[in-house]
Amino acid sequence: MNTESEVNVFVHSVLHYFDTTVQQVADCGTPYLALSRTPEVSDYTGMIKISGKREGVVFFTAPKNMLCIMLMQMQETDMSHDNLCDLVGEIANTLSGNARRDFGHQFNISVPSIVHGRNSTVDYPAHSRPIVIPIEWRTYHARLVVCLN
Repeated sequence: MNTESEVNVFVHSVLHYFDTTVQQVADCGTPYLALSRTPEVSDYTGMIKISGKREGVVFFTAPKNMLCIMLMQMQETDMSHDNLCDLVGEIANTLSGNARRDFGHQFNISVPSIVHGRNSTVDYPAHSRPIVIPIEWRTYHARLVVCLN
């Protein structure tokens, strides 16, 4: 599988997630390679470590307000920090799990880990090249970052 088709797996996974979970369309911008600096994280970030045939990390990062609106769309009234962490972890896990279907059983995913705050850092594999997939939903901006060796 080439890089473009791998990225398309994640793009389709994002579009499907928003369509089925919050019943609203999200738009994915043009994916780009983050060469000059590491991708920024937002208020909440859910990370999945990848091992097996591929090594790396996949993470979904979004602003707090976006996640709150998503919870409301899901008929959830609890906007606590813990619930926001659960949601961002669930999104990262779902997107990675959907990709696992296409990449096969040798694409192993960890349980999600969560970081909170825009000053958080994400550990990337050495000599990796993160691919950033911009996501727009309503007026909010999130990112899915795929960094696989």
